[in-house]
Amino acid sequence: MIDQIAETTEYIRKRIKGTPEIGVILGTGLGDLFAKEIKDQVVINYNAIPNFPAATVETHKGQLIFGEIKGKKVIAMRGRFHYYEGYSTKQITLPVRVMKMLGVKYLLISNAAGNMNLKWKKGDLMLLDDHINLQPDNPLRGENFERLGPRFPDMSQPYAKELNDKLIKIAAKKKIKLNKGVYVCVAGPNLETRAEYRFLRNIGGDAVGMSTVPEVIVANHMSLPCCAISVLTDDADPDNLKPVDIKQIVKVAGKTEPKLTELYVELIKQL
Repeated sequence: MIDQIAETTEYIRKRIKGTPEIGVILGTGLGDLFAKEIKDQVVINYNAIPNFPAATVETHKGQLIFGEIKGKKVIAMRGRFHYYEGYSTKQITLPVRVMKMLGVKYLLISNAAGNMNLKWKKGDLMLLDDHINLQPDNPLRGENFERLGPRFPDMSQPYAKELNDKLIKIAAKKKIKLNKGVYVCVAGPNLETRAEYRFLRNIGGDAVGMSTVPEVIVANHMSLPCCAISVLTDDADPDNLKPVDIKQIVKVAGKTEPKLTELYVELIKQL
């Protein structure tokens, strides 16, 4: 793994000018508006990058974009990888390790998630305060490399308080509703049954999705401060559950993307 990280890092470093300060991972239905905010772009397709998996989900572009936002150098993943695509969590999180090696100091993550909190509604944003990992794999399983991080990393504050506090203040100033809650990560790719939604709510979840947590675990392992925002794309009320398809999810994510973009662009400006 160390050799793969080094090879991938060197490949990207040769194709960009300068050191990225901020890494961004853009989730389902998100990325078009944010990508337009990046100036002086260098775009690298995933299929050209050594050791990068291929993005197999139709809504994920599969591009690494380097450039500037508000005078800060950023590197953004336009599309991510998922456990349900058949990748290991080590493969999924390789880009996070590479970002850290490139010089990234902060990681900003987004995702689309099902809303299980009956006080909220689809189209809302949720700032991740904590998470519950129900995926059957962990990116830290196996041999640990001390140069990357400790064998038993602390996860008492997986989402950096500094970043979350800034986002809460930014949202209040811009009058953007930003809920705060707990994200449950499942394997997917199917959506949940009524009984599963009840279970996930009972164990403390506010939203459920199929990504983000592996990347956050690795970010914490490498002492890379991170934050994450979910776009709540469908209402998961088990007593009034209606069928949902990916087109609806993408449509809701697209409508909410301007608010998420506004929050993250301002956060980047302040970092």
